[in-house]
Amino acid sequence: MRAASYPASADPARINTAMLVLCLTAMVVLVSMIYGPVAAALVEMFPTRIRYTAMSVPYHAAVGWLGGLLPAIAYSLVVATGNVYYGLRYPALVVSLSFLIGMYFMRETKERDLHAD
Repeated sequence: MRAASYPASADPARINTAMLVLCLTAMVVLVSMIYGPVAAALVEMFPTRIRYTAMSVPYHAAVGWLGGLLPAIAYSLVVATGNVYYGLRYPALVVSLSFLIGMYFMRETKERDLHAD
């Protein structure tokens, strides 16, 4: 770790606790703002007879695999390149691909009966 000029441990005296709490609160608010529309969109995508499984399995698989492995992949990219910002490419790629796939495959559900088969 010394070769990459990372400190061996965090210095508690240099931690800005108020800013840390503020940043974490802001992230929780942003995630909460995103989850509402995502849940509504997933409900509208599938008929009622398969809705629970059809929206639960892909959502939790994506959150588990893409989100769960994100820190490990980002850190690996940083270590492999030595560039502390290189790890941001993985989440940017995942978000970009998700947006493009969603825009291409999601259908409008405005006039569709959501309780129909």
